Amino acid sequence: MHDHEPARYYPAGCEELVSAGFIRSDSVLERQIMIERLTGVQSSKRSYYTELKNTVAQLQKKNMQLEIIHEVMKNLNVEMSMDDMLKNIMDKLITIFPFDRISLSVRNGEELILSNVYPKKLGYLPRNVTLSKEHSLYWQVIEKGKMHYHKVPQEAAENEYIENQIFRVNGIQSALLFPLHSKGIITGIVSIGSLGILSYDESDLTFLQQLADQFAVCLENVRLYNEVLSRKKEWEDTFRAVVDMIFVVDLEGDIVKVNEQAIQYFRSYGNQLVGKKIDEVFHEAKDISALLSESLQTKQASHREIRLSDHRIFETFSNPVFNEEQQMYGFILYMKDVSEKKRIESQLIHSGKLAAIGELAAGVAHELNNPLTAILGNSQILVRDAKLEPAAHNLLVGITNCGKRCRNIVQNLLTFSRQEEYLFQECSLNEAVDQVVSLVGYQIEMQNITIAVKKDESLPRINGSLQQLGQIVLNFLLNAKDALEPDIVREKQILIKTSHNHEWVQLTVSDTGVGISASHQSEVFHPFFTTKPAGQGTGLGLSVSLGIAQAHGGLIEMTSLEGEGSTFMLRLPKNQAERR
Repeated sequence: MHDHEPARYYPAGCEELVSAGFIRSDSVLERQIMIERLTGVQSSKRSYYTELKNTVAQLQKKNMQLEIIHEVMKNLNVEMSMDDMLKNIMDKLITIFPFDRISLSVRNGEELILSNVYPKKLGYLPRNVTLSKEHSLYWQVIEKGKMHYHKVPQEAAENEYIENQIFRVNGIQSALLFPLHSKGIITGIVSIGSLGILSYDESDLTFLQQLADQFAVCLENVRLYNEVLSRKKEWEDTFRAVVDMIFVVDLEGDIVKVNEQAIQYFRSYGNQLVGKKIDEVFHEAKDISALLSESLQTKQASHREIRLSDHRIFETFSNPVFNEEQQMYGFILYMKDVSEKKRIESQLIHSGKLAAIGELAAGVAHELNNPLTAILGNSQILVRDAKLEPAAHNLLVGITNCGKRCRNIVQNLLTFSRQEEYLFQECSLNEAVDQVVSLVGYQIEMQNITIAVKKDESLPRINGSLQQLGQIVLNFLLNAKDALEPDIVREKQILIKTSHNHEWVQLTVSDTGVGISASHQSEVFHPFFTTKPAGQGTGLGLSVSLGIAQAHGGLIEMTSLEGEGSTFMLRLPKNQAERR
């Protein structure tokens, strides 16, 4: 080295390579000059590495921030509670930005509600408290719509922010407030508080605002999810609460959904109704299938009255279901049990008929009473004349018998129209049964008919007319006898039974006779309706019996199967009030 050559300084590790001749000294210098130009560092190698280290640290911080945003958003889900969300954010964020408290205030219209604080021990106000607009730092941030740094004053001042009281109680000295933006609307405030003085730079603020924006999106998703969930639960609760059967059926006839009432009705299927074919579940498949087919063709609601195999009657509605493109993809089958309604309607119609016919019958009966009295009285006087020829005597006996029959018809008409007064007193159905069986039991048994009587000896006494109740027993018994007379009946048996429960005292008369056809069952209580040959029945027996039962506050029920027999049941109220 010559004395006039300036001293050369090589980058670390290069001096040995130059001395050994592995690299040229001028190339090392060129590289050093280039580095200095690129970095703008005209300093020692120590300064260069310090700047490089700071740059790497900044890049690492940026990467960590991005990773935090990614992790926070990945771990936040719609089913997570808000407390867990805040904990998740704080656990991630505290690694690069030390702070001690995070809170969420949610805006609901003109209300701002402090909904969540983490950690919970750092909380002065109770949850869900509403922050007043007056002297509110949070509301001021909402109105300005941008981030705010707040240093908490040590001493309280007049008309200060109400949030300062909360901060001082918790020892918070500084806080960063970020508005949550969603679809152009500020939906709340995230507050980050520190027990010391927060230090930050522009990059920190940018990062935190980005995190707040992502959190706002997540909160909106949670709100929408909870709204959908609430609507879904409300719909399902309504679906379950409906007391009528509901089936959701697709176009192929597969059951997609059912409510609790349908499951209860079809208990034999348990919880296996879904997935079954609708025509597999209903034995009345033809009616149901026709109803669905009608809806499919018309694209409109259809209605039919359907009787199921247990004889219950349902008003059935088939409503087509459409998607957003107005394409039909299924049906809602709605079935309402109207069996009781039909029964009551039938009773009302029947009562109306009875009222009209009763009024007519009363007038006719009174008009016939006078001439019948004369006919019977005169014929009975004439019959006593011993000088009469046998032929004339027989004619008079016939007139007398016909008069008596007419008198019985008039008596029934008066009873049917309730023109007679009933004498009510304490009595027993067992007594009525004993009286009737003692009167007509022998004559019935002479026709090879077996009568079995099963009386409930603990049967309570009721307030009623023993004579009128006996007439009901007699009508039941004579109808049973008539049903057993045809030769096709092999086993001729009548069972008379009395019983009681917590509400009713009951009389049941059953027979093994020919039964009543389904087409006639709705008419048996109609006045003057009879299936007997002409001259053998008035058709007033059951009508009169029903009138007596109703006068006692009771009712009559009938079940019958053609070819197998019939059962008539009288129900009288157990605790019947005295009638006058």
